[in-house]
Amino acid sequence: MTMNPNEEPKSIPGIQELTGMPSVEEMREALKVVKDPELMLDIINLGLVYEIKPDAATKTVDVDMTLTSPGCPAGPQILSGVHSTLMQRFPELDDVQVNLVWVPFWNPQMMSEEAKDELGIF
Repeated sequence: MTMNPNEEPKSIPGIQELTGMPSVEEMREALKVVKDPELMLDIINLGLVYEIKPDAATKTVDVDMTLTSPGCPAGPQILSGVHSTLMQRFPELDDVQVNLVWVPFWNPQMMSEEAKDELGIF
């Protein structure tokens, strides 16, 4: 089959079609549904997710994230929400490992401008 050079291709494969894995940006967007129940803001805009590391070879994802404080009572709920959200949204994943890290220690300056506005932080 030859393609007419004046004809646009029907679709160009994205990262998911090429690797069988969602992109980091797709996963970040999906995690916006996970909210800190005390602040009622999502963990992405709060700046709690530091790094998302997909591994196409093993179909796994490591998420490095933190909480607003070491004693955060909602910690287990938030961590569980990250795992279940990614596993449900992206069934092609075999596993999601959520790593709780404390370096760098979270501070309000890590929030997006949208989150700062929402909380009245200038």
